[in-house]
Amino acid sequence: MAVTADGGSGAVHLHILGICGTFMGGIAALAQAAGHQVTGSDQHVYPPMSDRLAALGIAIREGYDPAHLDPEPDCVVVGNVISRGNPLLEAVLDRGLPYLSGPEWLARHVLQDRWVLAVAGTHGKTTTSSLLAHILEQAGLAPGFLIGGVPANFGETARLGRTPFFVVEADEYDTAFFDKRAKFVHYRPRTLVLNNLEYDHADIYPDLAAIERQFHHLIRTVPGQGALIVNGQDAALARTLGLGCWTPVTSFGRPSGWHARLLAEDGSRFEVWDGASRQGAVEWPLFGNHNVDNALAALLAARHAGVPPDVGCAALTSFAGVRRRLERRGEVAGVTIYDDFAHHPTAIAATLEAMRRRVGSARLIAVAELRSNTMRLGTHRAALAGALAAADECWVAAPGSDWDVAGCLAPLGSHAQAVADTDALLAALPPRLLPGDQVVVMSNGGFDGFHARLMAALDGRA
Repeated sequence: MAVTADGGSGAVHLHILGICGTFMGGIAALAQAAGHQVTGSDQHVYPPMSDRLAALGIAIREGYDPAHLDPEPDCVVVGNVISRGNPLLEAVLDRGLPYLSGPEWLARHVLQDRWVLAVAGTHGKTTTSSLLAHILEQAGLAPGFLIGGVPANFGETARLGRTPFFVVEADEYDTAFFDKRAKFVHYRPRTLVLNNLEYDHADIYPDLAAIERQFHHLIRTVPGQGALIVNGQDAALARTLGLGCWTPVTSFGRPSGWHARLLAEDGSRFEVWDGASRQGAVEWPLFGNHNVDNALAALLAARHAGVPPDVGCAALTSFAGVRRRLERRGEVAGVTIYDDFAHHPTAIAATLEAMRRRVGSARLIAVAELRSNTMRLGTHRAALAGALAAADECWVAAPGSDWDVAGCLAPLGSHAQAVADTDALLAALPPRLLPGDQVVVMSNGGFDGFHARLMAALDGRA
């Protein structure tokens, strides 16, 4: 069988570098579902992605030994965590093996000829993508999707789907060691959601203007008969659209257009309005004003695909949430533990504000790991204390940071503590927790299994 440099037509053997990342694991699942033989390598092979890939019968090898290329694959798909100097990548280059980035493989082999609904923005991409996929599913449109999290209604991060519709979480991080464009420029959506835009990814973008340019590159790819669903209250998005726009825009968030009217202060019940016209009502398990905005964006994107707003609203009542997005992990000794992915001051503040509205006067404890490259660099240090202000106590771990975390928390006084690592945190925090406390643990990584370790410590204390 003839094999082309892009991975060939028909069934081929793909080897994926960095396979245990959420995105690349999703690529692996899609490739396997399409009938390809899939293997992969990663430095840190651990659950849950390792378990999901194992359940699909995908062989994963620990580390980056060039021997992983035997037998030789037809094409290597390279994750953006892989850099020059990686021994397996160097072997790929030395042998002259065909290779692609994950986004390029996705665009060529899955998104071609599909109606792509992409969700972009600094915050809320995973939740909004999950909401959109769920609405389309409930409307009978059986979409495919690739999402950077696990929607509880589906139990998987990716699937091919049975119709032209495909929902993709559109990330602005760079594509691969050989392609420094944002990942999302490969996707060429027909429906594009722009949730919000702030400065992030300080390791690759010098300022917000650089990110706005990348978002404008994405806008340039949307056809004139497509749709842009845009947060109408975001100044950075307005500037980005001002660089040029060739696609009809539907904005949300302003009373003159599509907006929500809260029926419950915590956002668990709300109505959807188009100006003065009521379009439907939602009562759902989620809460927080940020999630109400996410719902509006998803409803409008689904509307472009043909789902009436009232049908979309009805679908939201059965949405079961997303793993690690204000996910309630359990209650031990009267203390309730939540897991959240928040890793940017705006996201931290939105999470804690949502929790405060939800729990009222109960003691709210925030535990944050500053793990993202932007937070470790201290780019948003001036905003950290304000982001944590809604909590009664704050505990912040900043592994690998060389800036004064404790000093940045000083405005919060004795209510905030900086700790060196999870061991120090586990020694100090459990004795202070009381029945009725609500603990929100925020990290965009595994946090050394802190959630389970905290629950075990509380269980042993009970």
